[in-house]
Amino acid sequence: MQYSGKSFSEIEVDNFFESQLTVTESHIVMGAGLFGDFNPLHVSDLYCKNTRFGKRILHGPLTSALMSAPVGMYFAGTAIAYLEHNCQFKSPVYAGDTLTTRWTITGKIPKPKINAGIALLSGTCTNQDDITVALAEGKIMLVESAKSVQFL
Repeated sequence: MQYSGKSFSEIEVDNFFESQLTVTESHIVMGAGLFGDFNPLHVSDLYCKNTRFGKRILHGPLTSALMSAPVGMYFAGTAIAYLEHNCQFKSPVYAGDTLTTRWTITGKIPKPKINAGIALLSGTCTNQDDITVALAEGKIMLVESAKSVQFL
């Protein structure tokens, strides 16, 4: 197997990466089933017509998960553990919204005793109208070098 994830030695402060995804009706429906959260804000068109949102919205934890997915992909094969993820929700997300998530590396903490390091990340998620829907901070522990990755 070959993994193309970035290792600790390959990243620098202010490097960034991003991804884009269009939220569908399926995301909202699957979120309700996955989380067991059938709040009418997520499952009832009739209820939502009379709310500030006007229509059903995506679950916050699913917005957070969609934001964290690019982290997993960018560090595929070099991540030891995603240590922390804190998310603030700023605006609702609807089916049909195209979300762009951009992560910036804001710091590095070397861990030479374990041949690894921790990357500090700051993420912004915007919709197709350039409205910020969520902000996040994360920490991920990475192998020092891709050469040190061992596969079983």
